[in-house]
Formats: sequence, structure tokens, C-alpha cells
Amino acid sequence: MYPQISEQNVCLYFSCKKCGLSSTFAHNSLKEMDNINLKEMATQVRRDIVRMVHKVQSGHPGGSLGCTDFLTALYFKIMDRKPGFDMDGVGEDLFFLSNGHISPVFYSVLARSGYFPVSELATFRHINSRLQGHPATHEHLPGVRIASGSLGQGLSVASGAALAKKMNKDNHLVYSLHGDGELQEGQNWEAIMFAAHHKIDNLIATIDFNGQQIDGSTNTVMNMNPLRAKFEAFNWEVMEMDGNDMDNVLEVMAKAKAATGKGKPICIIMTTVMGKGVSFMEGTHEWHGIAPSDKQLEEALTLLPKTTYGDY
Repeated sequence: MYPQISEQNVCLYFSCKKCGLSSTFAHNSLKEMDNINLKEMATQVRRDIVRMVHKVQSGHPGGSLGCTDFLTALYFKIMDRKPGFDMDGVGEDLFFLSNGHISPVFYSVLARSGYFPVSELATFRHINSRLQGHPATHEHLPGVRIASGSLGQGLSVASGAALAKKMNKDNHLVYSLHGDGELQEGQNWEAIMFAAHHKIDNLIATIDFNGQQIDGSTNTVMNMNPLRAKFEAFNWEVMEMDGNDMDNVLEVMAKAKAATGKGKPICIIMTTVMGKGVSFMEGTHEWHGIAPSDKQLEEALTLLPKTTYGDY
């Protein structure tokens, strides 16, 4: 939930429209978004994703579409975050995206929650844009805390940040998101062991369990099952969630938050459908990293109706 904002600050936020800054954050700070508004925002984010990737004929729509509901809920309802952006993140919850190739959904959610102008989404993957294909701190884009082009590193960073919060007596949480295929990287398991050993119980790591990666199904490339048993063997608290059911996302995330502070890091195995919301993209690795054609974009936007939030 967002911190309380005074009327004066709200006026200042809305006045930023004159210089092109998003007013979405100010609007949604005034009232907690209900489930209906969250679902509509998720639809808008999906529209952003397919339009961004189509425009430059480059990017990763599949995983982005699958993780849309989760990231929408996280930024608009679940995380306790302060207005603006401070790289240190003291006194607020933090999020680290490890599977950085799903940058389209990350950028859309960041923009629509007020970190930078929504209009800047039109620069996705352009030369000299702050919105590169994989997020990086070099561009100084508000909301981005680590470079995540190389897979397998996010859990190490999230564990360190969560441990720092505990040492600094900062009673806030650290969230992270990881691909299931990404867990084939060995560094993850070092971090999983580290977090359990140090009882980093303010960490909630979510695994996007869509069963797909660039070369095919994860079971074919390198079977990671039984995933729950693996995390439990490393002494993590494990929960399961339907990542494409907004109500279930909110329910399970609330349970995860309630389970923090009890001596174990928390893993959420989040089942999603790659390409969710665009029927011809759903459930196949083929849409891991290709862009829709003009005709396919038109069809996708028909499947994702216009919202009150509006396209960029």
C-alpha cells in the first residue's frame, strides 16, 4: 500500500504533467486500487508490451505477458514504496528483476506507477534510450536497481539487500522475480543456500514457472522438477500461486508477507502461461523473443480491449 500523500503533494504530482511526467502514481496513491482496477491496469500493461515490441520488431513478449498480473499487483498494491526513487531504498520495500529480458512488462509497470513518463515507453530499445532491451543502471532509469541482462544473478543481489535491511533494522521486505529456466544457472543455488543459512526471512523470491525457455520446454532442456522439494530441502518456506489469476496473486502474496520474520526466506512458485492474454502467443516458447507482425499486433490489440488508462 502507498504511503499517505498530502493534498499539496498531490497537486505537485499532477502539475508534473506539464513537463511530461506520469500522474498515474499520484492518482493511485489517493486510493488503494481494487481488484477490478488492477485487472484493467494489467490489460493496459499488456497492450503496452505488444505495442513496444512490435514498434522496434525486437524484444521478449512471451514472459512479459505471463508476468503482467504479478508485477501489476506488486507495484500497485503489495509493495510499500515511497514516492520518487532512491537507489538506497531505505525505509521501503525493494524489488529486483532477475530475468531482465522481460523488460517490456517491467518498464510499463514502472512508467504507469509513476517512476518516469509513460510517453517514454515509445523509446523502447531505441539507440540512446533509457529503456534498453535489458535493464541497466547505466541509463539511470528510475526504478531500476540492477543490470539484469545476465541471468542467474538477481537472487544473490536480493539476498544481500535483504540481509542489509535486517542488519540496518529496516523492517521492510525485498521481492525478486526469476525465470524457471534461469534456475539452471548454478549461482542461484549458492544464493538459495546463503539465504537459508543466514535466515533472511524478509526475502520473497518468486519463480515464474511457465515451463518454457528460449530453446523449448524447461523439462526438455533441463528438468528442474521437483522444484518445490528442492527449495524445501534448502530450508525455504515454499508457496504456490496462479500468476495469471489476480485474486489468487493477492491472496498468496498476503500469505507470503504474513510468513516473513519467521526464520526462513520465502519462495513462491508462480504458475503462468507464456504469452497470457494473447491467444496465439500462449503456451509456446516460440514467443519467447520475437515480435508480432502488423497483422498480429492488430489481432493482439483486439484481444486486449482499450482501457480507461489509455495507450502511450
